[in-house]
Amino acid sequence: MPAMTTEVPRRILGRTGEKISVIGFPGLALTHYDQDRGTRGLHEAFDRGINYYDVAPAYGRDGDCEIKMGIGLQGIDRDRIFLACKTKKRDKQGAREELERSLKRLKTDHFDLYQMHAIFTPEEVKQALGPGGAIETFLEAKKEGKVRYFGFSAHTTKGALAAMNGFKFDTVMFPISFVDYYRMDFGGPVMDLAREQGAAVLAIKAMSKGAWPKGVERTRKWWYRATETQQETNLAIRFALSHEGVVSAIPPSFLDLLDKAIEAGRVYRPVTQADTDRLKAMAQDCQELFRSAEDRVASACPSVGPLHPDSPHECCRPSLT
Repeated sequence: MPAMTTEVPRRILGRTGEKISVIGFPGLALTHYDQDRGTRGLHEAFDRGINYYDVAPAYGRDGDCEIKMGIGLQGIDRDRIFLACKTKKRDKQGAREELERSLKRLKTDHFDLYQMHAIFTPEEVKQALGPGGAIETFLEAKKEGKVRYFGFSAHTTKGALAAMNGFKFDTVMFPISFVDYYRMDFGGPVMDLAREQGAAVLAIKAMSKGAWPKGVERTRKWWYRATETQQETNLAIRFALSHEGVVSAIPPSFLDLLDKAIEAGRVYRPVTQADTDRLKAMAQDCQELFRSAEDRVASACPSVGPLHPDSPHECCRPSLT
């Protein structure tokens, strides 16, 4: 584990006024470890300055990651962490059922942030925000004290913009990857609208090096390549956090990569022109991760098979029609 001399800095989460660490704990990582190792990872991250923990019921089989996190966070003062969860359900009843189950699994009486999970299409947004939609559960849960702030995660520009134009969310979770940004301006329009609305951006895939190219050995069993060296990780995290409005970055779901992300957050400084030149050069040797999803949704093309067969998000992705 890298030696730490200072804790990870924190930023204000948009209009909420809350302060969260610039690196978040990726709850999906717990699927790769047993309870003891996962618990150690949760506590070690907290001791190093991480207070933002992200998880979802879709992570791991039968809520494995929620269950492990609920057990693992015991012993940490609940008031000292910012706990975020999600629902893939778009209807009111389904969202309510997932919310109540998640609260029990996480052994808490409230979530600091509750999010609509993995939005792809405007049609999903219409359902979630319409009569009988998930947003009704969100609003009721806030009145009940079970949810403090609202957000969503999305993997396409059209899906994200539709959500932001349909409701004033507090947070926007979206891929902010130097590869997709420089190769297809992915993320730019979403960050622009978030700034206009005062919504905080939570960067996912910040350490992504894009899709695995054909013929390249997969050094890690994961659905996309990630920065593996500390130097590359520092650059990738620096890129994401240098965008105005980006508050925190979630690393890939492995504890060793979380270690590198924490170190990158600890030594963060704004990206320089030299950094930008190097990142652009790195991106030229990579392949976009989200072009297929972006193109299908933009053209309203029906989905034929999974976009990313190894992605944990396939379990909650609707047909792109």
